[in-house]
Amino acid sequence: MIAVPYISLAELQHRVRQTLEERFALPVWVSAEISEIKVNTSGHCYLELIEKGGDNGVPKAQARAVIWRSQYLRISAGFEAETGQRLAAGIRLLAKVTVNYHEVYGFSLQILDIDPSYTLGDMERQRQQTIARLQAEGVWEMNRSLGLPAVVQRIAVVSSSKAAGYQDFCNELQKSPYRFVVELFEAAVQGAAAEESLVDALDRIALRESDFDVAVIIRGGGSVSDLNCFNGYRIANHVAQFPLPVLTGIGHDKDTGVTDMVAHTALKTPTAVATWLVERMAQVEGWLLTAGLQIAEAARGTFHAAEIGLRQCGAALLQQSERLLQEERNRLSRAVEGVQTAPFELLRREQLRVTAASDLLLSCSIDRVLRRGFAIVRHGGVAVKSVRGLKRGDRIDITLMDGVLGADVDAISRTMNNDTRENG
Repeated sequence: MIAVPYISLAELQHRVRQTLEERFALPVWVSAEISEIKVNTSGHCYLELIEKGGDNGVPKAQARAVIWRSQYLRISAGFEAETGQRLAAGIRLLAKVTVNYHEVYGFSLQILDIDPSYTLGDMERQRQQTIARLQAEGVWEMNRSLGLPAVVQRIAVVSSSKAAGYQDFCNELQKSPYRFVVELFEAAVQGAAAEESLVDALDRIALRESDFDVAVIIRGGGSVSDLNCFNGYRIANHVAQFPLPVLTGIGHDKDTGVTDMVAHTALKTPTAVATWLVERMAQVEGWLLTAGLQIAEAARGTFHAAEIGLRQCGAALLQQSERLLQEERNRLSRAVEGVQTAPFELLRREQLRVTAASDLLLSCSIDRVLRRGFAIVRHGGVAVKSVRGLKRGDRIDITLMDGVLGADVDAISRTMNNDTRENG
């Protein structure tokens, strides 16, 4: 067997340690994300740092780190004072570290300091990326473009039931003279699970969209870290595309969250949201009162115009009635006069007719006929109308105006006209 040169594991570890100590004799600044953090009872802070690769979030680098108790209070207090948040999992940081290598415990980093401005810059970078993404997807203005109902009374609230902001919101509504129907959809409003919990609450409201006028997301004030969940893409995207108008009162002291930016109406605090709702109801009440006064005024004007019209119609009707009545009186008077004079006129006409008939009758009387020179010839007491039936020697009586003559027929002659009629 051929002898192969070798070294022990301890020697290898020792050489690696020496190499690292020589290569990284001075501290270096390293950017990484905290995946785990724990402060033990001794006061030392132990962290697991990672660097994610690609969109899937799988770590491409990982290392243990420690902040010794002697430096932890200074570093953590300074970081919280600058960023408004505590060191926690999910935070990206820029740390000043020394590289350590132990033959048993392996590679690790000792954190000497942390630059808070890097973490703030990273949060702002993520915030700006979320804004740009929502705008590029065309959903930025969607919720603000929804029409808000004139009367907002049915309110779906996304909050924690234990949050002081939720209690302030309810108390402010209860003090108002208006009736609001409030239903709470419980959700975590801070921490790592907050964004997922908020999205779930909104999904539950969307399933009952017709039961509510608006959705309200409220939370009291807090640190930048506590409120950073409202800058997340998922919650902002849900709010932007939510089917109901969304009101927010998230209690930001400085910056406005992305969720506020895409919401229909953003207000500073939960109490401000409640005040806004009450003032809106008061405005609607004012509109209704004004409309009622306008309707009453219009009704009075209409009634007054109708009253004047009725009076004018009544006067015209009275005038027309009097005219028609007078005409009827005149017609009746004429009729009465006609009735009174008609018998006399009729009697007069009848008298004239009788007189005319009497005159005609008188003109045809035998006396008048005889006075005009006519005579009546009788034969055997019968008036003779024709020479026929007479013969010579017949005795006839001739009645004249003033007497009767007796005569015998001596001769008979017929006129040509009679012969003609007889022969004809």
